[in-house]
Amino acid sequence: MPKSPSLRAAPGGCTCGSLRKASRRISQFYDLALAPVGIKSTQFSILAEVARGSLEGDVSMCELATAMVMDRSTLGHNLRPLERDDLLVLRLSPADRRKRHVALTKKGKSTLLRARRLWRGAEGRFEKIFGKRHATELRAALLNIARNDELSALPPAD
Repeated sequence: MPKSPSLRAAPGGCTCGSLRKASRRISQFYDLALAPVGIKSTQFSILAEVARGSLEGDVSMCELATAMVMDRSTLGHNLRPLERDDLLVLRLSPADRRKRHVALTKKGKSTLLRARRLWRGAEGRFEKIFGKRHATELRAALLNIARNDELSALPPAD
């Protein structure tokens, strides 16, 4: 199948545009895999991060936003449907009433457990399509980008 002109590699092409196209394709792939449990890949990532963080105690909104590389308002927007669907709950911190903590509900834990099985299947399929070594290298490169705080700074003025 021929590639559309917009998907051809262009010399000196746009990193951001290429990354966004790839991100949308990957999201579609994982969203399809997670459809049987009724959540999207973005929601799975949040639920998994809350579960991971809650192993160390309560997860604050600020900690979760940092872990997700999101600003708090975007995180709040993404948490609303999960709260509405009773997958997680937001609670005021007993120590500081200005802070809110995020916790999985019983339904959230159950959904995450079922979703993890589907996710692992999708991961295996992705590695089969893309190649295990390439998938490993891609994850490492993407995490290096996500961890680079210099990328969140404003560029120097000309």
